[in-house]
Amino acid sequence: MKRVEQILSGDIRTAAKLIRDIDDGIPDSREVLKALYPHTGKAYVIGVSGFPGVGKSTLVDQMIQAYREAGKSLGVLAVDPTSPFSGGAILGDRVRMQRHGTDPEVFIRSMATRGYFGGLTRSTRSVIDVLDAMGKDIIIVETVGVGQDEVDIVNTAHTTIIVLIPGMGDDIQAMKAGILEVADIFVINKAEREGLEKTMHELRAMLDMNAQAPAEGKWEPPIVAAEAIKNQGVPELLSKIETHKSFLFDHASTHLREHLRKKAFHELVDTIKERFVAEIIHDLERSEKFKQMIDDLADKKTDPVSLCEQIMAERMKKVPKVR
Repeated sequence: MKRVEQILSGDIRTAAKLIRDIDDGIPDSREVLKALYPHTGKAYVIGVSGFPGVGKSTLVDQMIQAYREAGKSLGVLAVDPTSPFSGGAILGDRVRMQRHGTDPEVFIRSMATRGYFGGLTRSTRSVIDVLDAMGKDIIIVETVGVGQDEVDIVNTAHTTIIVLIPGMGDDIQAMKAGILEVADIFVINKAEREGLEKTMHELRAMLDMNAQAPAEGKWEPPIVAAEAIKNQGVPELLSKIETHKSFLFDHASTHLREHLRKKAFHELVDTIKERFVAEIIHDLERSEKFKQMIDDLADKKTDPVSLCEQIMAERMKKVPKVR
């Protein structure tokens, strides 16, 4: 398949076209993804998450620079809120990252959430596979920053970084049931601001409070203070990423195997959800029966749960069982 060969050879134009097709749900893109999948698994994926305004894009920009100086090829996915007018990413390709825009070894792409919750888009994992197959050494995924529901990244990235800023005491308290628990590394950016030590203390206290019983070989998330705009703390962050990478790949590969199985589980489940729901809705919208269901629901003659059960029962009769 010509497109597969072009992507494996690192062709940027072909990859960009395929990514657009994936994001638009073009059916032909599935066959290319199938062929590319055996060529994935070599890139190291880093997720960068956190509340809006903490400086994620500036931090990612400095990480790109540092990795390029180390001779690494990068793919960067910046997941942005969706424009209510165009349906595309509001920020487009991040302005702060554009100094790398002419570097052929850096592929930067903005992706719109299109209403998808969890911090990633429905197609992010597929796009990561494309960049992986292209031969990128490092793939950085900067997520939309929606708060404590933003936990999808931990099921995708090898290393997940949560970015905070000084003075986020109340926000740290609110985060404890969400993204606070998914971080492999914490970065307190804009460290020049007042309240750095207090925020570090509160964060460490929350981590200690949420920690389960100590277990041998358990990763303890480090906290890095940084001023990304001045490139301060970035070398230390990259060092911590390498330490976490070694942690995953060492320990008789137990942690890496656990990560790969979790990633595979969510890949399969999300793919099934996407295809199954899309096909059901497509079939239903073309039927008169569905229109009648909507009318009955609007007139309170039935309820959504009963209709869903009916639709699922009818649909499952047509689906062969997994043996």
